[in-house]
Amino acid sequence: MFNVQMLNPVSKTGLEEFPKESYHIAAEMQQPDAILVRSYQMGDFKTPESLLVVGRAGVGVNNIPIDRLTAKGIPVLNTPGANTNAVRELVLAGMLLASRHLCSAVEYVRQLPVDSEKAFEQQMEADKKRFAGSELRGKTLGVIGLGNIGVQVANAAASLGMRILGHDPSITVERAWQLSSEVRQARQLEALLAQSDFVTLHVPLLPETKGMINAERIQRIKKGAVLLNFSRHDIVEDISVREALDQQHLAAYVTDFPTLALRSHARVIGLPHLGASTQEAEENCALMIVRQVRRFLEEGTLLNSVNFPSIELAPTPGSCRLSFVHRNIPGMVAQISTVLAAEKINIVSLQNGSKGEIAYTLTDLSEAPPPTLQGIEGMIRVRRVY
Repeated sequence: MFNVQMLNPVSKTGLEEFPKESYHIAAEMQQPDAILVRSYQMGDFKTPESLLVVGRAGVGVNNIPIDRLTAKGIPVLNTPGANTNAVRELVLAGMLLASRHLCSAVEYVRQLPVDSEKAFEQQMEADKKRFAGSELRGKTLGVIGLGNIGVQVANAAASLGMRILGHDPSITVERAWQLSSEVRQARQLEALLAQSDFVTLHVPLLPETKGMINAERIQRIKKGAVLLNFSRHDIVEDISVREALDQQHLAAYVTDFPTLALRSHARVIGLPHLGASTQEAEENCALMIVRQVRRFLEEGTLLNSVNFPSIELAPTPGSCRLSFVHRNIPGMVAQISTVLAAEKINIVSLQNGSKGEIAYTLTDLSEAPPPTLQGIEGMIRVRRVY
């Protein structure tokens, strides 16, 4: 029986993937084997000794203490791609909201102080020129970050007739193949900023991306452009955005991460972190993370881990499977082999990979091994999978 603790509610569609006869699911428990989380801040969360894996039903993991979990040999899994369409559609909506002044137009209609139908229609007709906007077709969209979401946003915008500039020095071959041939590469970020009518951010929050859209870079953005932030709050400097809006250098700022500093600004469209808030996205994330957690617990398979390598080993009938979490140093697999050889235990199959300072080895053995494997220098955790 595996115990799974939910720190946030998770879609029932996903939870139904856990077999009732072999999984116990609850919001409160003392010794969980796995934790499912969405936005819960785990910084002060005391890690149970029983914990084997953390599954994030979403992409961002800034709320999870990655380093602390890695040191304990606990992989953190996420769900890249599960909410892509939800975010893509919201980015397109954000551009339309800003370009057509839809938020202020809706508010104008709601607050129009007239008390007759005829006066209402006449006043709207007289004032509608105040909300004249521009079309997306023919405008230039600069996409910073061509990961899964960035590529989909670029392709969707291209289908609307927009001219697309993309910037991502570390784009993968897989993403490059998915990118529309109409997307032009901007080798320098500054060149993208200078040419774009809309600039949208799709990069993870890392030390090197924190504050990347600062005062200097905002001044390099084409005058009258719209800045969209559907990545993370700290990638953009709020004070610099406010100054650029006040100086009418930026036409608007659309963000899924509003702050008190910008909440009331007339040209800020702040959304309450709605990027993945669709029924479809929540179900996709739940299904994906539950399946990944199950495969790790039941097979030792690691997919979409942010701190461990991806490892998948075809099962060998009749074998005993072990997983090893150890430091990424020379000779670890050799030490494991030496201990097993001394006990006359054969390694039937093996997969090994590393990520930074951590390594993960999955093995199928001819029989159950001795407990001495845990004592190997550099070993963090040994688990018998089955």
